[in-house]
Amino acid sequence: MCAETLLTPRPGIMDLTPYVAGEHKMDGFEKVVVLSANESPLGPSPRALEAYKAAADHLNRYPDGGSVELREALAKRHGLEAENIVCANGSDELIAMITRAYAGPGDEVLFSQHGFAMYPIATLAAGATPVVAPETNLTADPEAFLERVTDRTKIVFLANPNNPTGSFLPSDTVIDLRARLRDDVLLVLDAAYAEYVTRNDYSAGAELVKAGGNVVMLRTFSKAYALAGVRLGWAYSPPEVTDVLNRIRNPFNVTVPAQQAGLAAIDDIAQLDAARTHNDIWRPKMTAMLEGLGLEVAPSEANFLLVRFPDDPAKNADAANAFLASRGILPRGVRGYGLPEYLRITVGLEDEVEALIAALKDFLG
Repeated sequence: MCAETLLTPRPGIMDLTPYVAGEHKMDGFEKVVVLSANESPLGPSPRALEAYKAAADHLNRYPDGGSVELREALAKRHGLEAENIVCANGSDELIAMITRAYAGPGDEVLFSQHGFAMYPIATLAAGATPVVAPETNLTADPEAFLERVTDRTKIVFLANPNNPTGSFLPSDTVIDLRARLRDDVLLVLDAAYAEYVTRNDYSAGAELVKAGGNVVMLRTFSKAYALAGVRLGWAYSPPEVTDVLNRIRNPFNVTVPAQQAGLAAIDDIAQLDAARTHNDIWRPKMTAMLEGLGLEVAPSEANFLLVRFPDDPAKNADAANAFLASRGILPRGVRGYGLPEYLRITVGLEDEVEALIAALKDFLG
């Protein structure tokens, strides 16, 4: 008997589309300009690199399963309680754990129209039903969220700032949203790009977690800390949620090199400041250059820009993506996010931005 007739994945699995990462290589080019994955162009802290390499001497040992030293360092840096921090193999793992812990068949998970692709993937993998709330001007709409909350809603995911749009909700708006949600609905604030936000009316969400209102804040080392390759993220959550996550996470989910690199990166404030400063300078410069070419650029609080191209098939986003790839420049198409007319482009180094603008000048004619 053929084995395939006996194996059936749980409902929802075959409905999801696997996550597709941004391109990093292009045939025919020894070096490419990678603007596809929102990685820090400055690279990681030299201290983090040294710590990562030094960890090679201890690879025969299991990592600290509780990431105790790392959690204590994060708590000290951000003024939090270490016992309410959970470290993980990137914030993607935390998204999956939270969804698996609090949603399943018959439940609903709510997120915005152009929200991060991992939310529907985690939802369907858990057997729950994804529910999409329309956005207004490429920004999450709290009223649209609330209109779609039902008795089956278990989790609301809010990326703030959002990927791939770069938009954000002010802290007062997020507080109001939490206050209007039922107490048994978990609000997950995905603040992967928090380090890049300079606005006074923004908060990553730690205060809401401390207030005890069923809120989880997610953070990552992949963006401003430039440690995407080691896969390191963390959650700050109420004690009861922290307890649940620690019960279901893999026992050694954060590797020795990742923990050591993370610890060193936290201490290197100068490197983090350099990454922020670079973004503060080049995001508006890049915006102005793109707008000077006649392109529409969505306001962004992150380290990337969402750029709209003309409807003309010869000049649209797909054509631009292909043309840039022919020059060894790799942005990110966001058709899978329901934004076929846009490309998402990471803020790169000066020479990378100049190469991008020169190529787009040729493309647009």
